[in-house]
Amino acid sequence: MTGAPALFAHALRLHRLTPDAPLPDDGNPLPDEDDHRRRPRPTRDRRLRGVAAAEVIDRHFATNAPPTALAAAVRDVYVPIHRDDHLTAAALRADPRRARDTGRWLVRHGTDRGAVLVGLTLLDTGPAAGDIPLIQTIGLLSEVFGPLAASALRRRPGGEQALLWLVRRVAGWGRVYVVAALCAVGGSASRHWLLRHGCDGDVLNGYYAGTVAMATDLHEAIAGAGVDDAVVDHAGQVLKVMAGCEGMGMTLATYPHATEALAAHVGHLGRQEPAVHRYVAAALIAYGLVESRDAVVSRYVAVLDRQDWRATARGRLTPYAGFDAWFRATVAPRLGLSLAE
Repeated sequence: MTGAPALFAHALRLHRLTPDAPLPDDGNPLPDEDDHRRRPRPTRDRRLRGVAAAEVIDRHFATNAPPTALAAAVRDVYVPIHRDDHLTAAALRADPRRARDTGRWLVRHGTDRGAVLVGLTLLDTGPAAGDIPLIQTIGLLSEVFGPLAASALRRRPGGEQALLWLVRRVAGWGRVYVVAALCAVGGSASRHWLLRHGCDGDVLNGYYAGTVAMATDLHEAIAGAGVDDAVVDHAGQVLKVMAGCEGMGMTLATYPHATEALAAHVGHLGRQEPAVHRYVAAALIAYGLVESRDAVVSRYVAVLDRQDWRATARGRLTPYAGFDAWFRATVAPRLGLSLAE
């Protein structure tokens, strides 16, 4: 290996500075940034993107070469950041014990993202619980390593809690990958968290809000009178995202339980205390439905048009002046809402 810093050490150093939050700018630039720009680019055929790296893995495990040799060899090929059938098959063909040892070494000591990705692939095929801290730490560099780290954690004993630790410390695309893994886990702890925190307001929520709704049985979770405000508010966030995410993910038009979820949400909304975030979410849900669901739109507007709710919305709706102006010029008139003093 060269004298370049290991990517794991880079992640660990930044994590110690912000132990309970995502790494600043997802840890970018990574230490291998300059070298990475000169690396091979992926083939246009997605089905073949892992073939060259899989061949390198096969050749390596056909010899007794040390992990450093594999790290050097994969520098000359493209390595996908997502789980790849060719790489997984090559990892499974290797001796399991040697594959795990090599994977651990590459994740901890790799100075090149291709080497670390191969290491995660090798660890993904042998689910040992003792690897969790190693995978979590490299997973903090989530834009690059989030997909494989989430996949590897999901398959391990204790993986659900490991994913819950990681999801609180990633953002952007990394959060997309880890939330998707939590939705696939299907455990009670995951469901509890997803019902309250799955969508965080980022534009990328559009890719997975529908998955969160389906994985948590959202329409059932908010049925009945005893639902706490955190679940109701988050349900509003999920429905708001699905009302406007066409082209990204599941929309209210394709969500099979939309009728039940919307009816339950607006029912709870009418009993909640007025709040700006609730007002905006409800108005955007109604705005997204205005062409197709007159009955539920009328129910939302009836709540938003109450005097106490109108009073709540007469100040600044968000810190973003552009959104505020757009809302007042477009959403409010379309729904017949009066925000005048």
